[in-house]
Amino acid sequence: MKRIILKSKVHGAIVTDININYEGSLTLDEKIMESANLIPFEQVHVYNITNGERFTTYIIKGEKDSGIVCVNGAAARKVSVGDKLIIASYALIDEDKISSFQPKIVIIEGKNKIKEVKEK
Repeated sequence: MKRIILKSKVHGAIVTDININYEGSLTLDEKIMESANLIPFEQVHVYNITNGERFTTYIIKGEKDSGIVCVNGAAARKVSVGDKLIIASYALIDEDKISSFQPKIVIIEGKNKIKEVKEK
């Protein structure tokens, strides 16, 4: 049996921009993506800490070290610039491998700078 397990989490990212006219997705600083083991077009769940909204979209690579967190398309209506987000991705893991699996947790501070990267 396989179970759906947290693979990556970015905690505390601040929305820097919104673009309603874009086709859809979330643009994220490439350095944050790399630190969280996220790849372009990977599905993510976004939890808005500020207003409680939740949505599913996919990641687009933003400029490295830019601090960009831009929510695009229809999902842009669920956030405002300055909102604090949790961005999470999940993976199917064989049950016998779960005990050795470690998700990547990236803690963000200030202007979307990485404070800490840990494997739980």
